[in-house]
Amino acid sequence: MPEAVEPLLGLVLDSGDTFVTRRTAEGLLRRKDRAGLTIVASALAVANDNHADYIHTAIFDVFSIFSDDLDEALRLCEEMSGDTDDRVARGARRLHESLADIDPVLRPA
Repeated sequence: MPEAVEPLLGLVLDSGDTFVTRRTAEGLLRRKDRAGLTIVASALAVANDNHADYIHTAIFDVFSIFSDDLDEALRLCEEMSGDTDDRVARGARRLHESLADIDPVLRPA
């Protein structure tokens, strides 16, 4: 729902509690869809170093297991990097960089 984007973005960038940052980012990433990735990418585009660390931890936790999930997230980030919203595009490129560093545990047989 479009009206949920700003409140969720606020939770990912919560200035008072980085636990909220990590858990919200993780929940959004576990959706494994464009909507969740877009919010996390938007947050990464403006996050300070501390928040970015917690977001990157959530990224690793979600996408370090299955290579199929990682591949799909990388594909979506490539699409989003051309978004007309500069914040989404910038964040998608940053998210893609983080995802590209992950070596997943499980790959198709």
